[in-house]
Amino acid sequence: MSFDFIRDKNKKIHFIGIGGISMSGLAEILIKNNYKVSGSDMKMSHITNKLKEKGIEIYIGHNGDNIKDVDLVVYTAAISPENPEYLKAVELNLPLMDRAEFLGHIMKGHKYNVAVSGTHGKTTTTSMIAHIILKENVDPTILVGGELDAISGNVLAGNGDYFITEACEYKASFLKFFPYIGTILNIDADHLDYYRDIDHIKETFIKFIDLIPKEGYLIANIEDENVKAILHNNYNCNLLTYGLNEGVLQAKDISYNKLGCATFDVYKEGLLLFKINLNVPGQHNVLNALASIGTALCLDFSKDSIISGLSNFGGTHRRFELKGTKDGVTVIDDYAHHPTEIKATLSAAKNYPHNKIYCVFQPHTYSRTISLFEDFANSFYDMDNLILADIYAAREKDTSIISSDMLGNRIREKNVNCVNIHSFDEIVLYLKNHLKDGDILLTMGAGDVVQVGEMYLK
Repeated sequence: MSFDFIRDKNKKIHFIGIGGISMSGLAEILIKNNYKVSGSDMKMSHITNKLKEKGIEIYIGHNGDNIKDVDLVVYTAAISPENPEYLKAVELNLPLMDRAEFLGHIMKGHKYNVAVSGTHGKTTTTSMIAHIILKENVDPTILVGGELDAISGNVLAGNGDYFITEACEYKASFLKFFPYIGTILNIDADHLDYYRDIDHIKETFIKFIDLIPKEGYLIANIEDENVKAILHNNYNCNLLTYGLNEGVLQAKDISYNKLGCATFDVYKEGLLLFKINLNVPGQHNVLNALASIGTALCLDFSKDSIISGLSNFGGTHRRFELKGTKDGVTVIDDYAHHPTEIKATLSAAKNYPHNKIYCVFQPHTYSRTISLFEDFANSFYDMDNLILADIYAAREKDTSIISSDMLGNRIREKNVNCVNIHSFDEIVLYLKNHLKDGDILLTMGAGDVVQVGEMYLK
């Protein structure tokens, strides 16, 4: 499929799974540029409603009849070959392209593509870079894996040379991108329903580095052991490393306010550049900020844009998001669904003013739960109160090999105060009977567990 085909605005593009956060962003970029767009999803949402308001043809439910006068079909990784719209496209001999390949084609139209990769922190770091670049007035295109108030959603469709996006490693999709700057925040064992093991994951990240042109930049967290392991003789571009104690770019003299948000000095090659004040909590966000600062420096953005952009960043939705308070209880929601992310989020929560923390965790996918079973079991070792919801299946089917109850039993063996509750209504009732003034209710997971906090607040 040539790029010229996609640039032909007389072509109609249909998205299977248009309600997804990335797919909806791509659809918005197209509609902003006067393309004809349609799409389908299994259920209505505020995202599909917003797309409909922008003039996109939206179908609820997947049906072959939705493929009408279509020239190209784009589909998500979650769509199976048995999907009726996919089958209809094959029957009609229509061009088919997965989300990552299509995103890569859109990136070809920009000079400075920034692809933020890593197992954790992509959405936050991409959002930090977005806040910085918005201060530069360069009319960028920004695609975020979450909703960011600064761009009134998850996408900003600009006409400039800059394209900022997350680069997800699931099914090696980021190998279809064209980065000028590639950022690697960390590398951890995840998506083991696709990858054989951590070595397979590292091999894929090496291939991602190979995509960066000689004049481009690799920005890498040198304090992550797996990132450090793949850097040896595996890059042919400019390299900028960062860390708290190692790297060309470092954060020093770090202090935290009463909400756990950091202030620190930024040094490059031992020279003080400036001081940063963050408005998002946790040490992990100091590292995310360093990655965004490194990106900005490589793009020659101003010091004022970096300082102002980061100080104005208050987080994205579903990333340590303050949902509200009720009867003295603070309700916070976070997307953490991997053991490393869980530990970082719990560490941030402990630095937040509180009496006790009640954490409601919803495991995400059966494959992840079973492949990282012991890591999950060891993630809550000092939690005050842990409530486990049932596993969120996402794209998977329950084979009865693993359950939330099994994970709960293992966690309880480690003397953690943990209960399994199987419906959101029952969880909310339990919380009403236990939460007290000064407590934190923390909902965690990549599924729909956010509803628990919202139900409690109501």
